[in-house]
Amino acid sequence: MGKKGDLSNFERGMVVGARRAGLSISQSAQLLGFSRTTISRVYKEWCEKGKTSSMRQSCGRKCLVDARGQRRMGQLIQADRRATLTEITTRYNRGMQQSICEATTRTTLRRMGYNSRR
Repeated sequence: MGKKGDLSNFERGMVVGARRAGLSISQSAQLLGFSRTTISRVYKEWCEKGKTSSMRQSCGRKCLVDARGQRRMGQLIQADRRATLTEITTRYNRGMQQSICEATTRTTLRRMGYNSRR
């Protein structure tokens, strides 16, 4: 059985409400259309932490280039519009403690709205 995706805050609230109303895990699962595992996991999280919101938005690897680094990279590009990717990466790494590779530079520039030209 595959995953359908994350539950919305409303759906999580419905799970907690059904359990607090006295329904069993099986009855709640049948009523709401979720698996028994999902019902028990959401209700357990609510009992232990008192929250129903999903914190999955903070998953994944953190970006090496933060907002300050993006501003700096934008300044480097404005200083020399014809600079190659290698030159931009080298100039960026000169002033930073943590160096980045060209692929990271390329990804950051695309996220900032810059595209490569020949």
